[in-house]
Amino acid sequence: MSADSQSSHIFKILVVGDLGTGKTSIIKRYVHNVFSTHYKSTIGVDFALKVIDWEDGSIIRLQLWDIAGQERFGSMTRVYYKESVGALLVFDVTRPTTLEVVLKWKRDVDDKVRFKDGSNIPVVLIANKMDALSKSEIEAMQQRLDEFVLAHNFIAWYPTSAKENINIEESCRHLIRSVLERKVLFAGDDDKGSTVKLGARHKYLSCC
Repeated sequence: MSADSQSSHIFKILVVGDLGTGKTSIIKRYVHNVFSTHYKSTIGVDFALKVIDWEDGSIIRLQLWDIAGQERFGSMTRVYYKESVGALLVFDVTRPTTLEVVLKWKRDVDDKVRFKDGSNIPVVLIANKMDALSKSEIEAMQQRLDEFVLAHNFIAWYPTSAKENINIEESCRHLIRSVLERKVLFAGDDDKGSTVKLGARHKYLSCC
């Protein structure tokens, strides 16, 4: 496929969840394949860009918006969420309280951003820090989360570890595929409508 005929997409993806669940670590692992235990908590919103050569030969420019955990109750989330086409909702498996508030985050996303036909954007539930659990603990959690995602309209859930690089790529690709399947809902938008204009600098950039 020539450069002139090669199709491209710009997808804005939210990464949300409570404070300390590992959202920034997941983004750093996915974009740069690095991990650190010394990240500072995100204040407000952060932004990362990953350019992907997709399976069909198209180019996907993935904008990952890292929303601070304390922002859920803020009035700015509607601005942050605008024009998003998918979300990763992260909780920490070692802190049950972060799962308890997942539905509040899900409702916040569902209430504030939708496709033009009124349908909800696809959301993948991320069960992060699985490396801290035993095999039996993971197995015990599996059925519960299978039922949880079906009951609350998540498209999937993944056990992940940013530290060990487990299911980070897989969960993101699942979300991208779902967005591509639904892209007919926002097909025909011009570049101005589908591109998010940013005042902040692009902090992370990766191509794969």
